[in-house]
Amino acid sequence: MSGRVESGLGEDLQLVRSGDAGRAEAWLWWSRVPELAGEKLGLIGRFSADSAAAAAEILGAAEAALRQHGCTRAVGPMDGSTWRAYRWVTEPGREPPFQLEPNQPATWPKWWQETGYTALAEYYSTATDDLTIRDQRLDAVARRMKAARVTIRPLNPTAFEAELGRIYDVSVVSFQDAFLYTPLPLPDFVAQYRAVQERVRPEIVLLAEQGDRPVGYVFALPDYAQAQRGEKVNSIIVKTLAVRPGRTWAGLGALLLGEVHAAAYSLGYTRAIHALMHETNTSRALSAHYARTIRRYTLFSKPLWSAAGGML
Repeated sequence: MSGRVESGLGEDLQLVRSGDAGRAEAWLWWSRVPELAGEKLGLIGRFSADSAAAAAEILGAAEAALRQHGCTRAVGPMDGSTWRAYRWVTEPGREPPFQLEPNQPATWPKWWQETGYTALAEYYSTATDDLTIRDQRLDAVARRMKAARVTIRPLNPTAFEAELGRIYDVSVVSFQDAFLYTPLPLPDFVAQYRAVQERVRPEIVLLAEQGDRPVGYVFALPDYAQAQRGEKVNSIIVKTLAVRPGRTWAGLGALLLGEVHAAAYSLGYTRAIHALMHETNTSRALSAHYARTIRRYTLFSKPLWSAAGGML
């Protein structure tokens, strides 16, 4: 059984299966998807399943549909692009879930692996438990940025949409070479960030500018998942850190990270989570100096055709 509800996610097909094995669901994308050299990707997202058998059935149906549309490799979980929900927790560690991260049943990745899916990319989240630690090398970076007339300021909440436009200008050039990157129109970008506007503390969203030109930013939020558990909110989540490419801005990312830690500490926060970093991401290298890994995530894939060109 397949059907469609209006989602606004641009999916090509919604699959639902119900039977003796249980219920399962998966949404598919193949028309507008990320590029991967030598492959035509088909994406599987919005997955759910009641059992291993139901998972195998829905994944088999998904793969058949993707093959029919010329896809050579299935990738998931991913809701159309890396701008939306994607990847799963595969090493949960001991830390409770934080705001904005994946939080799926532990069985789902195992069921995918049982049907032939393997890791395409790995991601990490780390935690810094002492926000007073400062890398002394940042002093030299700060002097160099000052000489280049770069200033760092907090977000202006009264001009939220205009500020998002400045953040967008940095994002589209900073992430253009990122793994599985796809362009996102400005209105869609603004809509995504408007969804978290009420949770924003402007003091921990910092913009670096050279004159009127945005050159970097760090976007952090309080971890309101703590409040939902009845705990004091003492952590921030460093959601995104981005700097324009080029030697001129070397060290600016580390400086922004240090500045957001200091700003958070001044507001009474004692801990920072650097969220969902790709295994090769510069942000992960920056946080490694004073952070510990708390969670690992995986994006899976499966070839849909054999090396000889036969259907798998």
